Amino acid sequence: MAPSKKKQQKQQKRGVDFKKIKRKIGRKLPPPKNATNTEIKTKAIILPEQSVATEKAGLAVNKKGLTLRELLQQTSHHNVKVRKDALVGIRDLFRTHPAELSLHKYAVIEKLRERIGDDDKLVRDTLYELLKSVIFPACKEDNQGIFISLLMTYIFNAMMHLAIDVRLMAFKIFDLLVQHYPHSFLLYAEKILQNYEDILRKNQYYLQDKGKLKVALSGLVRCLSMLPCNKREVDSCEKKDAGQRMLHAFEAEVPTESSGFFIIIPKLKDLLPVLVNCFQEFIPMVQTVPSLDVQSFDCMLLILQSIDLSIRFFLYVDGEGRLESQSSHGGLDVTICVETFSPVLLKKLLVMFPLNPVQILEKGDDRYFTLNTVFTEIFFHLCEWISPPPDLLERFLQFIESALLGKICRGTRSGKTVKEKHLLLILPFIPKLVSKVPTEWKSRLLQAFTKKFKDCKPESPLNLACLSIIEEMLIPREDMLFLDSSVPEILDHQITWIRQLPLLLIQLGDKNSSSSQVVLHLLLKLGQCSLLNPSLMREYDNMQYSLQEFYTTYPDDGHINYGPFVRLARDSQELSLCCLNYFSYLEPSLLKSITSCCLCPDLDPLILFRIIEILHSTYKAGRIRIADYMSFFITLLSSFRVLPDSVYPAEKSDGKISKRGTFKSVTSIVCSCMSQMGDSSLVFRILENVLLAQIILKLPLDNVCAMLRVLTTLDSNPTKLSQQSITTLGNFLPEYLIDVVHCIPEDEDTDPIHSRTRCYYLLPCFFLFDRSHELLNLVLKTLGSLIDHNQHTANHSSIAGAIVSVLLSMRKDVKVWQIISSFKANIDSMLQNIICLQSSDEISLTLEERHKIQCAVDQLKTLTSDMDGKAQRV
Repeated sequence: MAPSKKKQQKQQKRGVDFKKIKRKIGRKLPPPKNATNTEIKTKAIILPEQSVATEKAGLAVNKKGLTLRELLQQTSHHNVKVRKDALVGIRDLFRTHPAELSLHKYAVIEKLRERIGDDDKLVRDTLYELLKSVIFPACKEDNQGIFISLLMTYIFNAMMHLAIDVRLMAFKIFDLLVQHYPHSFLLYAEKILQNYEDILRKNQYYLQDKGKLKVALSGLVRCLSMLPCNKREVDSCEKKDAGQRMLHAFEAEVPTESSGFFIIIPKLKDLLPVLVNCFQEFIPMVQTVPSLDVQSFDCMLLILQSIDLSIRFFLYVDGEGRLESQSSHGGLDVTICVETFSPVLLKKLLVMFPLNPVQILEKGDDRYFTLNTVFTEIFFHLCEWISPPPDLLERFLQFIESALLGKICRGTRSGKTVKEKHLLLILPFIPKLVSKVPTEWKSRLLQAFTKKFKDCKPESPLNLACLSIIEEMLIPREDMLFLDSSVPEILDHQITWIRQLPLLLIQLGDKNSSSSQVVLHLLLKLGQCSLLNPSLMREYDNMQYSLQEFYTTYPDDGHINYGPFVRLARDSQELSLCCLNYFSYLEPSLLKSITSCCLCPDLDPLILFRIIEILHSTYKAGRIRIADYMSFFITLLSSFRVLPDSVYPAEKSDGKISKRGTFKSVTSIVCSCMSQMGDSSLVFRILENVLLAQIILKLPLDNVCAMLRVLTTLDSNPTKLSQQSITTLGNFLPEYLIDVVHCIPEDEDTDPIHSRTRCYYLLPCFFLFDRSHELLNLVLKTLGSLIDHNQHTANHSSIAGAIVSVLLSMRKDVKVWQIISSFKANIDSMLQNIICLQSSDEISLTLEERHKIQCAVDQLKTLTSDMDGKAQRV
């Protein structure tokens, strides 16, 4: 119940302890009487030396204003985000200020290496990207020993971490280190292989996440690829240098080459069974799943590649670095090591071949083909030590045959590319297989290989590999196998290969110079070895008909089509010319094609000289008929074009530089070669009419001069020219002499260069005049008749001036002028003809023409008076 009203009233009448004071709203309360005044008045003190901005003045900072020192300190912060941001800041700082990294690289590595084993995945990934994109590329040329040693301690610690992700990141960073510093693996190979073995033994813990296994395997493949393992493709000297570069990068830390190899052997021997067991984990997946997934395929391929590289290394060491004393290295012997793991590979690994044959034959899965190709490579490398079971060998031979014939892999472009890429791995085994397998398989392999060689594209790497295999089976060498040509079936395949080479050379053209050079090298070696093999010699000689198109072709329209030869590099041209030395005889048709190449305006002059040299040596060896050889020279001298035709000025014509100097050199070489051809009298009788027939065709001035030089080289004193030849030259040479003085005008004759040039063109005529006075007499008479004939033409002054200029040039030659003195009557007749021309009423002459004729008369009078003076003195 509620209290009664009477009781409430009695309580209100009691006394109050504190009286409540009512205050108006908005009024401020007065301070209490005993309040203390706490107000403090201050003034700011400015200290510039203590400013943070001043401390960072002149220092490189990132986007957030942090220096390198501050960022490195933050990489050890307890907060994950701070550590990650610090690594990102370091990356930005180095990209903006690259000099900071070069100045503080060792301090940076000492601090960053602590993050290799960081507990946070994001931090580790950020560190990896920083090392990959900035640190390693910038420090590649520095002191690698210090750089590697700073990292390896922390990498090894992280490789033994309890967390599998940390361990994998350590392997990933080491893989990155090997990419930039390849020798780092061999410096720590023993311990690295031990760590790879440990992590692969635990693959069952993360087999479901195949990406993690792939990280470890890809690093292992890269490390094993650093080992020397390909003794066939490396010259012995190069291999020794390569081994020294890898194994002796730091001589203080690495032992001798052989001992360095043998330190790795026991670790690889223990690693191989682990790899085999790891591969077997995937077999149930392959058998149950219709199509192999990408992650499983990558892991299986990396495992097989690791096994293959290890075996190839064992093969290399056994062949190149095997020690005589086994006890000197703890009783390690490569052959014994191989014999211990060979049964494991045969029983657990190779017995699985081929993987999923149903997929291979029906659907042609590229991934299965790739895996089986590496299987095949492992098997045949292993055959270097062991004799495989016949049924197993049969399976591998069937796979090789099917692969070469294109029965495996689907017909898509990607499928063909994959197949050709992996066929490169098994092609090198063809020569040895053909030499060892039974006769039936020998024939099947040769047929399959020949078909693949004919079908592959000329510019493809597969074609180059086939050429290498053909060389190995054709060219006898001490360290290589070759096939016996006495077996008819083998000879048929060899002939097919040889006939394909010229066609391949033409198909390659001038766009694939490196491939063309490989073919030319093979042709040269084939020519060298064919000297000892009559069957191959016949085929080598028959190649001449196919090689014509390589030099020149002659289509129906009459134009010359130059082949790839003229556009190839000089070294390739040299190779093709060297091949000519090994033909038992040179076909006229091939010589014609080579001659046409010599006339190509784009041909290098040095190659032109080289062609003449090789053909001359071939002629001396009796492999060119004398008629063909002479025809080559006559065609070269008569058809070579020097543009422009005028000697001066020697300008460009249609953008092409004049080759007058080249042609003069060619003429000298031809004259020298012809003088060495044999009996000079016999050679002269053969060529006399041929040369004269070319001369009277009124060729360009340079070509006529070349012919006259050859004629004078073969002639003697007194001349061997027949009467008919003298008559022919007597009618032709006057016009030639006039052309010479027209091309080199008299007003420029004071120039020594002009004078020497005119002498070059006139000198052959002077030799002929000295050897035959009758020829000189005919020439003088013809010159006089030209003046008389000129009275009925329009070139009055020009002909008269040219004839006088010819006589003035003859005067400079002492011997010729002495001979001319005995033919003074001819000179007087010329003078009278010119005077008659000057006084003729039937001819209308301009003032300029009269002046030129008068000058000619004055010069000719001077010459006659000089001759009279000489006669009186005599």
